[in-house]
Amino acid sequence: MITRRDLLRLSAASALATGFADGAGAQTWPNRVIRLIAPFPPGGGTDVVSRIVAARLSELLGQQMIVENRPGAGSNIGVEAAARAAPDGYTIVLGAPTLATNRFLYASLNYDSLTDLAPVSLICRFPNMMVVPINSPLKTVRDFIAHAKSNPGKVTFASPGIGTTPHLSGELFKHLAGIEMTHVPYRGVAAGALTDLIAGRVDSLFSTGGSLLQPVRTRQVHGLGVTTLQRFPTAPEMPTIAESGVPGFDVSSWYSLWVPAKTPPDIIAKLNAATVRALSEPEVRAKFEPLGVIVESSTPEALLALLRFEIDRWGPIIKAAGISAGN
Repeated sequence: MITRRDLLRLSAASALATGFADGAGAQTWPNRVIRLIAPFPPGGGTDVVSRIVAARLSELLGQQMIVENRPGAGSNIGVEAAARAAPDGYTIVLGAPTLATNRFLYASLNYDSLTDLAPVSLICRFPNMMVVPINSPLKTVRDFIAHAKSNPGKVTFASPGIGTTPHLSGELFKHLAGIEMTHVPYRGVAAGALTDLIAGRVDSLFSTGGSLLQPVRTRQVHGLGVTTLQRFPTAPEMPTIAESGVPGFDVSSWYSLWVPAKTPPDIIAKLNAATVRALSEPEVRAKFEPLGVIVESSTPEALLALLRFEIDRWGPIIKAAGISAGN
């Protein structure tokens, strides 16, 4: 059976070795400011990743790349803006697993991620994390499960929004652990989720490693576990939920770059080569370290395969759980 890891093993080394494409479009591109849409609120992991990437690509491409935060509707507002933009290489969007899941969560969408966007490269992958207030008496996943079973219907979990992989992580945790939890969605971690957790207004929070690793390490919150099946290399001190009482639990997330469909292939090739080069540089990789992610570029073909894999994986789960974000 093919796995997510298998899909991502397709190396981008050939793009790096070949260098920038020589097509006519790529020779004149870019000659003005490039817009990178981050379809989630500022202050979270998406925003930080976008700015790291934009800063280095600005240097490599010789034109400024600005980050434009376009949050809302579970990333749909920002993604639709990119999908409807001119396919000229001057609009890029930071993609996440919502590109796969939103088609099952919303009654209708004004774009199709498979046909209205073209893949460029993976940027990184990372676990989600489950955390509780620092003064919570629940110090392990087993503690949390026992507490939830003793208090049915009284336990809450927050997430950055309906249908995000942190939300789906919480729903899968609830199902596999056999407990009841009420979901409290926010419009991003920086939009009140972390503040409310620290204040004890919610019992737990599932979110990305990029937004929670530093709060865990600075003891603002207490980490119960990561959502990947194996301990994550950049946060080996964090146990997995799977090893802590929920065998087989495995959810991970990723960020990537996409452009509007029909963007000239030579421009995509040049952007891919620049991204591969940027992500191979120690100075750039060091900037990702505090986020608890594994930096990993890819070919456009491998990224498209990953999106298809995620669509096939999450569709049945979302439908079985009856999760809906409305419109």
